[in-house]
Amino acid sequence: MVAFDPGNADFIVDPYPTLADLRERHRIFQQDGTGEWFVTRFDDIKTGLRNHSLGRVQDLKDLEAGHDPRWASFWEAERWSLLELEPPDHTRLRRLLSYAFLRRNLDRLRHPSEVAAVSLLEQLAKRKEFDLVADFAQPYSVSIIASLLGIPATDGKQLVAWSNDMVKMYELDTTHAQAVAANDAAGAFGEYVRHHINQKRSNPADDLMSALVAAQFEGKGMSEPELVSTMIVLLNAGHEATVNTVGNGMTAFLQHPVEWERVKVGEVAPAIAVEEILRFDSPLQLFERWVLEDTEVAGQPVSKGEQVGFLFGSAQRDPRQFDEPDTFRAARGDTRHIGFGAGIHHCIGAPLARIELDAALSAIAKTTPNLALVASPVRNQAFVIRGYEQVVVTA
Repeated sequence: MVAFDPGNADFIVDPYPTLADLRERHRIFQQDGTGEWFVTRFDDIKTGLRNHSLGRVQDLKDLEAGHDPRWASFWEAERWSLLELEPPDHTRLRRLLSYAFLRRNLDRLRHPSEVAAVSLLEQLAKRKEFDLVADFAQPYSVSIIASLLGIPATDGKQLVAWSNDMVKMYELDTTHAQAVAANDAAGAFGEYVRHHINQKRSNPADDLMSALVAAQFEGKGMSEPELVSTMIVLLNAGHEATVNTVGNGMTAFLQHPVEWERVKVGEVAPAIAVEEILRFDSPLQLFERWVLEDTEVAGQPVSKGEQVGFLFGSAQRDPRQFDEPDTFRAARGDTRHIGFGAGIHHCIGAPLARIELDAALSAIAKTTPNLALVASPVRNQAFVIRGYEQVVVTA
């Protein structure tokens, strides 16, 4: 048993020294108090993510039994999320989604992403200062995913608010008030998505939501609950990860001006730099699985019913995998990181995320190359979904 407190305020600000100490002392350890197993090293985590003896749930009965009925609206929205499913349901829904997320189908979003980022930054540059998170990353990322799905970009602020409330349920120390807010947000979000699904049935358009409403796999389409869960997870994951990666990544660049200069002058392509910001300060720090049958993880026997947490932030700084991992190097370009996970739950939206992030960095380097921090960035008080509440800059 190890005293591991991921809710500690100092740890949230900078978890990496603690994670480095844990990683060198333990391949895997059990948390004192909860009994959850945590895996620290890159190879063990990548192997664990591909271990079919680990999963989210075994069946619907387990899912219903394991979730607090007070938050029924939240779990209803999550019920058919790809992140919550295992085969065969996961296989079926992922195949229905996979064609839309092929790179050749997403490349048409590259130019609109660049235009959207430049246009937004040109307006922000007129201000004395602006918040890189709230004023740029959030509206930018929501506009792209809204365009892909075929919903009004003008609803962006409401979508962000619902998403921000819902993701609090993924933390290890969710408060009662946060759970209430997440449940309410999920209920409202679900109604919103159902409204748009019904519109697409009557008036289909050239967008992903219309395509999924009409899609068939082995003669079977997606049910309304499946469509609702899928749309919500695409909207949430489609902007949360981008927002936090932009915030984390640009803060790292502004704290390492020599590295940002290399991007500004064209020495390092933004697409290469994207891989380093995904690795250096991972927007997803933890991915949890349940043990579905007795197995071994990181050399440790684990039993059915136990829980295993993979510490992504630790893996991304593992010196066994990355040379000088605590050094931020824009040109590193190492795509072997696990910023998008691995195994059957590897992020299906990874190609879109790379396009968005490449466009964002390119636009910043072109339009507001001389960004500077006005004050110390403010971290959100969360461990699992790591990002900033505020990054105030001047152009």
